[in-house]
Amino acid sequence: MNGPSRDPAESPASDPASPGHRPIRSFVKRAGRLTPSQARALEQLWPRFGITPPAAPLDLDALFCRAARRTLEIGFGNGDNLAELAARHPERDYLGVEVHDPGVGHLLLRMEREGLENIRIAHHDAVEVVDRWLPAASIDEALIFFPDPWHKKRHHKRRLVQPAFLDRLARVMAPGARLHLATDWAPYAEQMLEVCEASPHFENTVAGGGYAPRPETRPQTKFERRGLKLGHEVFDLLYQRV
Repeated sequence: MNGPSRDPAESPASDPASPGHRPIRSFVKRAGRLTPSQARALEQLWPRFGITPPAAPLDLDALFCRAARRTLEIGFGNGDNLAELAARHPERDYLGVEVHDPGVGHLLLRMEREGLENIRIAHHDAVEVVDRWLPAASIDEALIFFPDPWHKKRHHKRRLVQPAFLDRLARVMAPGARLHLATDWAPYAEQMLEVCEASPHFENTVAGGGYAPRPETRPQTKFERRGLKLGHEVFDLLYQRV
């Protein structure tokens, strides 16, 4: 995620479909402060670019009014990364998931300003989006950038990148689809690497395994640049759906 707001997902260890089961969430929903322009964007632009919770899996061709290769970004923060990718690749479609209102409003404003038509937004928990909204093998690329590392050991169960979530994510990713993770928290990077290496659904695209150099396909955000100035190392992981 490209800012202070983080993973819009329930814990992969929880089952949101279980009756009476209270899920462990990997995000904290903060109210945030909407600017007047962000509030206007949410009111006026959401009907055009937002997705309401569907009763059945989405028809993505109908949603985007075309057939195209599709990227899913989970936890897009303020949306700058998603907007830059959408501007670079008008031939692709982008589905962004974020729970925090200011980030959604910020992205909508940028979409309006730059005339970006190839983005749709789910303002919802990512696990439910993956489990219930997306058809099988419908995503060609999945991005999870700078998710909340939940530093304290007792909170590690809230981390998004865990085996059960990768199982869920693999279902909606087409064979050969690309999974790109990035974090600036070394202990979480180690966990991500361990989980991805153990997954039967993904293989590391780096010869010999391990972390990847930052690919040019991932724009460097303000959040990342701030971290680099503070001396934080950034870890990229690149995998392919097998």
